[in-house]
Amino acid sequence: MNALLTDLYELTMGAGYVLAGKQHEVATFDLTIRRLPPNRGYAVAAGLAQAVEYLLNLRFEEEEIEYLRSLSQFQHAPEDFFTLLREFRFRGDLFAVPEGTLLFAGEPALTVRAPIFEAQLAETYLLSTIGYQTMIATKASRMTRAAEGRAVVEFGTRRAYSPEAGVIAGRAAYIGGCAGTSNTLSGMRYGIPVFGTAAHSWVQSFESETESFRVLQKLLQEGTIYLIDTYDTMEAARAVANLGKPAFGVRLDSGDLVALSRDVRRILDAAGLSECKIMATGNLNEYKIGALIADGAQVDSFGVGTDLVISPDAPGMSVVYKLAEIQSNGRKRFTAKFSEDKETLPGGKQIFRYEGRDVLGCSWECPSGEADALIEPVILEGELVRPPLAIKKIRDYTMRQLKRLPEEYHHLESPAAYPVVLSEELQNLHRSVKESHQGAL
Repeated sequence: MNALLTDLYELTMGAGYVLAGKQHEVATFDLTIRRLPPNRGYAVAAGLAQAVEYLLNLRFEEEEIEYLRSLSQFQHAPEDFFTLLREFRFRGDLFAVPEGTLLFAGEPALTVRAPIFEAQLAETYLLSTIGYQTMIATKASRMTRAAEGRAVVEFGTRRAYSPEAGVIAGRAAYIGGCAGTSNTLSGMRYGIPVFGTAAHSWVQSFESETESFRVLQKLLQEGTIYLIDTYDTMEAARAVANLGKPAFGVRLDSGDLVALSRDVRRILDAAGLSECKIMATGNLNEYKIGALIADGAQVDSFGVGTDLVISPDAPGMSVVYKLAEIQSNGRKRFTAKFSEDKETLPGGKQIFRYEGRDVLGCSWECPSGEADALIEPVILEGELVRPPLAIKKIRDYTMRQLKRLPEEYHHLESPAAYPVVLSEELQNLHRSVKESHQGAL
């Protein structure tokens, strides 16, 4: 794992911790959803498996250490800092909610407790992988709900901000409810179902559209999906009808999808191809999917690319990674920020989920009444104690969570705010830390 995949200040702070003799102090950081994006009633937590892989495999290579030595920022760094890098292993603890958990504003997705440089160094990667995958999984859940039981397939790698982002997006989209991905590497790496048809270039490469369909059918047999809007959609639908079985379906990528899907459905049904599916693609999102269904489009599934992998209406998840407590020489000190609009809460946290509400409390509290404690130990003293779940189990868990969430939190626009309250103990701790801070000024 490339240890330099981080912001420079994580490393300069590390050198500073060594210079100050603080490198053995144990710090607790929370990675929290500060606020939900616009028109989001919840977030689907995703990315934990990559966080675990990162922490367990984090190492500094000699060439990376030598590169740091060459930078002006480290010309006065103590030699012990470079020794620390050479011997670096994550020996701390990771606590997290299971992937697929629905989270709300102000709730932590994970907590890291480790020697301060170990915990600090992880900030950049953890924010990136948790923030991005949570954003995509949440977007996917909106699209699959809008589809009302019809399959949604993630088609977005070519529109992702990088090829590797496309691989991760395929994973997150599946967690959020998509039926699968077009990304072959996502399929192999994560065990996600993969789907694909053929491009317009396939059709154009043949002298006749019918011949392109015939060869595709010979190759894919029962899995054949024809792209039928290269030239004349109705003529292409008739060509598919004349070819007959085997065929899985056809894809519409442009035009009036409502009218075309109805006409294509009639042609296929008349040819005895009632089981042949119709897929719609072409700049779709949850709003367009909902409108197509409301207008009576005869569509069985949807392929979604750009709007899924970049989530343009909410292109970032407001996740933050903040110090909550620090322990040195047997003494624990709770920490918090009190800056306007960016205030944080002190101490390690636990989320207690009751029926219809969440209570955010201190990690050492026990719930009163029937509640589930959501944050679980994943890594303890550098050792994995809770291996990541199989991707299918994560997806199933997400679906169960979404099904239980009341309708008012699913609204695509202006959803209700889920009730999250602070426990009395956390409120008192916050008040105490704030008063002590004011007294120290």
